[in-house]
Amino acid sequence: MTRPFEVHREQIQLILEAWGMAREYAATTADVLSYADLCGIDSHGMSMLPPYDRLRRAGLLNIGASPTVEQETPVSALVDAGGGLGHPAGKLAMEVAIAKARAIGIACVVVRNTAHYGACGYYTKMAAEAGFIGMSTTTTPGVTVAPTGGAQGRLGTDPWSMSAPGKEGEPFLLDMATATVASGKVRNKANEKLPVPEGWVMSSDGLPSTDPLDLIERKGFLTSLGGTPEGASHKGYGLAAMARILSAGLAGAPMLLRPEEASQPRTGSLAHFFFVMDPGLFRDGQAFREDVAGFCESLRQTRPVDPQKPVQVAGDPERANAAKRRQAGIPVGAGLLAQVRTLAQASGARWIMG
Repeated sequence: MTRPFEVHREQIQLILEAWGMAREYAATTADVLSYADLCGIDSHGMSMLPPYDRLRRAGLLNIGASPTVEQETPVSALVDAGGGLGHPAGKLAMEVAIAKARAIGIACVVVRNTAHYGACGYYTKMAAEAGFIGMSTTTTPGVTVAPTGGAQGRLGTDPWSMSAPGKEGEPFLLDMATATVASGKVRNKANEKLPVPEGWVMSSDGLPSTDPLDLIERKGFLTSLGGTPEGASHKGYGLAAMARILSAGLAGAPMLLRPEEASQPRTGSLAHFFFVMDPGLFRDGQAFREDVAGFCESLRQTRPVDPQKPVQVAGDPERANAAKRRQAGIPVGAGLLAQVRTLAQASGARWIMG
């Protein structure tokens, strides 16, 4: 089933407002979630509403929070999200970082006391659109990922995003989990009662599994990016560790949770990190953009293994998905649609998805 993008986005905002989120922040959160669905990052879009609702009802999410800048210097800022969702705080943090980079050339902003902030590429795209290099990383809830050689979850999917301005409307835009796959993709398979591909999930005993419930319900875990030691999973493991050092470490949030601690989460336990740099610090900014655009185009011109599958650059698949979905609508699985309809009914939000 598909729905027009505008309807899809508005339905998200209606539910958030019905939960008690201020209209301005609900609009921002709906923008970030619907951006993910538009780009085909379905694990970070509307499918996040059910887990957000569980946090809200458990008293682990301050839905009425207002993010504030707690302290700052010419090149840095610390934002407190007030125990709320990270989308409004993340947008504020990146706006502050861009403004500081515009004034002085470089900036870092950290967000503390926060929750999930959605697809991190949304924020680095803001930097690229402003003509800057952008980077963001975040901690994620739970201990769903095992370190290389481990048979126990110790990390989250702790993603990274990096961007650079290039051809207008086509920035280099990398958005990746440090696990082999984002946990939301496993959740989506579970919603539709489908198996996951081999290499995504391990059982609680450390054995390979294709059952998404091994992760969702049976205390299994995800593999670090690379899947196995032979596949160089130590690289994903290292990236995840650095994501936690930059975000949680600088924000004073928990850097590592034991499984027993993760089963008793606290409000605002996550943290986000943002970095923005003006390439004009080193050379003419427009010349830099033109070089990035030419570099990306040369990569696309690489002779492909399969002529039907040309080489792409980070950001290309998401842009292609967005173009298709703006025209054809946003697909929503029957299982997820039923869950979201139930949320809307329970909150009193107007249902517009038919």
